[in-house]
Amino acid sequence: MSETTVVSGSGTMTFSHYDDVTAALADPALVPLPAAPVAPGAPAGVAWLRATVARFSSGEAHARRRALVLADLARLDPAALRVAAAGGFETDVRLRVVRVLAWALGLADPEAVARDVATVARSYFADAPEDPEADAAVARLLPAVGLAGGAVEGDGAAGDPDGGAADPARETAANRIGLLVQACDATAALVERARGHRDGLVGALREDPPVRVMRRLASRATEVGGAAVPAGTQVVLDIAAAQTEAPDGVALGFGAPPRICPGRSHALVLAEGILFGASDPADPYVADVGAADPDVAESGPEEVLGKAELASLVPEMVDHVLTVAASWTAWDGRPIVNEDGRTYAPHKAVRRVSDHLLDHLAELDARMAGEPTEPDHWHASHTTTPADLAPFTAADLDEARSRLTRLAGIWSRRVAALPEAVLDHSPGTGWSFRRIVHHVAGSGYYADSVGCLRRPE
Repeated sequence: MSETTVVSGSGTMTFSHYDDVTAALADPALVPLPAAPVAPGAPAGVAWLRATVARFSSGEAHARRRALVLADLARLDPAALRVAAAGGFETDVRLRVVRVLAWALGLADPEAVARDVATVARSYFADAPEDPEADAAVARLLPAVGLAGGAVEGDGAAGDPDGGAADPARETAANRIGLLVQACDATAALVERARGHRDGLVGALREDPPVRVMRRLASRATEVGGAAVPAGTQVVLDIAAAQTEAPDGVALGFGAPPRICPGRSHALVLAEGILFGASDPADPYVADVGAADPDVAESGPEEVLGKAELASLVPEMVDHVLTVAASWTAWDGRPIVNEDGRTYAPHKAVRRVSDHLLDHLAELDARMAGEPTEPDHWHASHTTTPADLAPFTAADLDEARSRLTRLAGIWSRRVAALPEAVLDHSPGTGWSFRRIVHHVAGSGYYADSVGCLRRPE
């Protein structure tokens, strides 16, 4: 028997080792705790919703309903979600997440949908939900998510072993609501835990996952980690404990095959947009959950510098870049692959430093004006253009010096003019302005990726 197995008198078994938890999640005999069936003609409330969504289904009903959710998710552009999540000043993260998803799904009144979804979410995971306000919110949501004519009567029947819906349109609407409800609290919890973790999203997923426990029911006798699990046993999976043993890049908070969360990449881009703004992916997770590496690694906690020192960081970085660039007229035309496996050339390094400074300067301006930041369409370091591979001449060095020196001056004056309170408690959504300054001051990375090609004259 697994040493992490606990058998209680109430017929419950708990597993907390990574291998046991992933085995349990993959075991077809262990199914999600089913929703109670609803009687024919019952009002379309939370109980009806639970009986009609993929989350509480198994077998053929789950496959059919999951396909509905996947079809809705396939309509969503992750880059657009990130930009939309970065905009606005809504302090309730739950409302913000749902509003963005509702907008992306083309729903008519995202604000009203968000309010109703938040109301439903408070009862959605209750085994026997009794919440008239949440029931009323479900009834309002059905026409709001696209069910023609609305719905006030339920379709789930007590005699249906899948708890299914007789009307495919209502089943589609129910699972669209389910998508929004499940994103509501889970994504908000991810954002809040990332805000409090020194390593941001990566650290929160690794050490403080938003989903800490999952439950399954043994539909028939099975075995997990060498322990016999009798039919009818409730299996509790300690996700938080198992995550400490998980390989790098595995986030158990999103489940595991074959029921891994279909919206995991969407949740991450929403969280990134709320936490870091529309530009420069920050604290992304690994490729298997839909994010890419940043161009410039995120620094650790910033040293609290005086304004004069802070204002000098970008000019000092630019001085370093130009010192290194003075040697690039000796470049032989062969692209340089840095230690991270990325291809650079002199023009590309200048392009990336300039674009990085310009991008975040535009972000500061927009946030100070209370406007949304520009959508992120940079090709960044992932693209090497023909212009990047052109010869780097003395005239090009002069142009780079003029461009970068002026950008550094703008940054220096802007930082010096900002009050301390604005540096640390900055308007809009994203990093504090102090953190952004430290971030862009790391742009010497691009120049160092080319390196000093000869002793500068």
